[in-house]
Amino acid sequence: MTRSTRHIGLLFTALALIWGLSFVAIKTGLESVPPVLLAAVRHDIAAVVLLGYALWQGRALRPRTRDDWSLIFIGGTVLIGAHFALLFLGQQYVPSSFGAILLSLTPVVTPAFASTLLPRYRVRPHELIGTVCGFIGVVIIANPTPGAVGGRLLGVVLLISSAVAFAVGAVLTERYTSSLSLVSIQTWMTLLGAAILHLISAGLPSERLGTVSVGLEQIAAIAYLGIVASAVGFLLYFRLVSTVGAAETSLVSYVVPAVTAISGWLLLGETLSPVTVAGFAVIVVGFAWVKADVLRSLRRRHTGSPSYRPCGPQDDCVVVSGNTYWTQD
Repeated sequence: MTRSTRHIGLLFTALALIWGLSFVAIKTGLESVPPVLLAAVRHDIAAVVLLGYALWQGRALRPRTRDDWSLIFIGGTVLIGAHFALLFLGQQYVPSSFGAILLSLTPVVTPAFASTLLPRYRVRPHELIGTVCGFIGVVIIANPTPGAVGGRLLGVVLLISSAVAFAVGAVLTERYTSSLSLVSIQTWMTLLGAAILHLISAGLPSERLGTVSVGLEQIAAIAYLGIVASAVGFLLYFRLVSTVGAAETSLVSYVVPAVTAISGWLLLGETLSPVTVAGFAVIVVGFAWVKADVLRSLRRRHTGSPSYRPCGPQDDCVVVSGNTYWTQD
């Protein structure tokens, strides 16, 4: 194993651990803080950390183009505002591992929205098969029987909506090219997203500051979500994307549920039913179909067989021997 490969492996593992534990931190925070308010405070902290990092790095922060403003608006309202409001609301009703499992559906459903929202994109047969498998997996996990109707089903619906919101937001951002760095754009998205989450929280009758009773565990959970899961997690994600590309970085979504399941069992006493495990396995199969090109390139990398292919009709990049090279700044 080369030094570069070990470095990528460490980044990948660290990101999976950080994001896997974040779902346990969410459940801990929800014990005494209303869900959308918890999401808002998380992003307040993350925005301050990201802003400080961007200033320390000397990154340009002032949006200059219409694309900059479009990306900030979409990211703040959809990728953070809608996505995290639905995620934290849904996480109230289900074990922490459900959130990680159902959010791993995001890469599976993305091609369906890309075919509608991106004129150049055409869904390929293997992506369609993968999307169908993904939804079958969700149905298995939701277990929509008369005995399952109630809080858990509501939680599953909210979490699926969260995954869909993120997929739609991610596809919409593909239309624009920012003049700013990823860190600067993420800083603005997080600031706007935090403000939107506070507005949503203020408009919900169930979310009142009087219901907040924070202990040491909740303070630790909020600090972890804001500093480690959001700020540090985003920076690790950016590093991986710049090294191996967004497609291969998305594979982390299928390690995170395992980390969450183990940590939820150890720290919260949660368990996963065989039905839930089976549903996740079907989602993983769907992911394998959707990401067939990426998985083949990874296999060629490890077997030493060179390959060359474009990333796809929606991407300004090529993949050579499994490495992604962007052709547009």
